[in-house]
Amino acid sequence: MANKNAKKANLLDHHSIKHILDESVSEIVISRGHVEDVRMSNIRLFLGTIIIVIALLAQFYNKKFPQNRDFLIGCIVLYIVFNGLLQLIVHLKEKNAILVTYPPKGSYTSTGLVVSSKLPRFSDEYTLSIASADPKSISAGKPVQFTKSITQWFTKDGVLVEGLFWKDVEALIDDYAAEPKKSK
Repeated sequence: MANKNAKKANLLDHHSIKHILDESVSEIVISRGHVEDVRMSNIRLFLGTIIIVIALLAQFYNKKFPQNRDFLIGCIVLYIVFNGLLQLIVHLKEKNAILVTYPPKGSYTSTGLVVSSKLPRFSDEYTLSIASADPKSISAGKPVQFTKSITQWFTKDGVLVEGLFWKDVEALIDDYAAEPKKSK
């Protein structure tokens, strides 16, 4: 009897595979007592909303083209500036992060986690990294990562064998927690 909640991926689509693995990693980290920090996502959504409003103003401004030329130029400049800012945030701050957390409740550390992953195109090597959300903090642990073939976590039908994957991810979380902290 097939499990109705089984996570199935198209094995020919690396985006589908990475999405399922990333979602599972998020579930595992959150199940271990970490709470997701959505502040950066909210900033991105806010900037995206501003970009949409600028585009709508440019599209539906009352005057027709020759009269609204200066207004359109202003909208285009603002659109480019806000889009550039949004791309900077994604490229410099988020990088490959799939989850950013607050420190767990009752924890002695003052920093959360940044969980990131990579699955290069045409490769079966999935890399999962866990680092401190604030690497300069005295309570920041050393970053840890593993790189493993995805073939050990999926059946030939594309179903994720969650038990094996959970074991590997939980071992990585335990490795991060066990790492000696930085000394000042």
